[in-house]
Amino acid sequence: MEQRIDPNTQPAYAAGTDPAYIPGLTAPRPVGTPDADQGKTEESAPEGAAPDDLAAAEAAASGAQDALEAVDGEKGGEEDEKAADGPVFEVSDRRGSITADREGIRFTLDDQEADFRWDEIGAVEVKSPRFGRRFTVTVHMSTNRWFNAEVEAAARSSLKEWAEELDAVLDAYFEE
Repeated sequence: MEQRIDPNTQPAYAAGTDPAYIPGLTAPRPVGTPDADQGKTEESAPEGAAPDDLAAAEAAASGAQDALEAVDGEKGGEEDEKAADGPVFEVSDRRGSITADREGIRFTLDDQEADFRWDEIGAVEVKSPRFGRRFTVTVHMSTNRWFNAEVEAAARSSLKEWAEELDAVLDAYFEE
């Protein structure tokens, strides 16, 4: 018995429905397709609505959006104040960064980001090499998994300062 490993996808045009079908070639798009797609994405007005009603509805919607943004801005200010209360550790190099604050530990590498909350962290390990400038932080999870991030320091002397700053944050937020 033969089994296919590839996903079961149906072609858009099959030979039974289109005599001009050639496998591997795609059908040309009609000329009016982009304009038709734009017309579908725009909200159409209800049939009985006047243009003034539509403008009033849009103004009300934008006013509600502005109010939501203002509330979010106030909350953001409160969060900034809370974050400023305790110690914060943040180091970065050209590609990655390591941040530890009251929320937890955050690793960033290029466009990827990993967040670890304090309640899910089992242990935190710090490695400073004897020779070199790489500062490594390893987060051990309670599920027997671990994740590490490395940051390259501009000067070797900053490695000791970084370790002390991270220890201060761990003492403040991490419960052993």
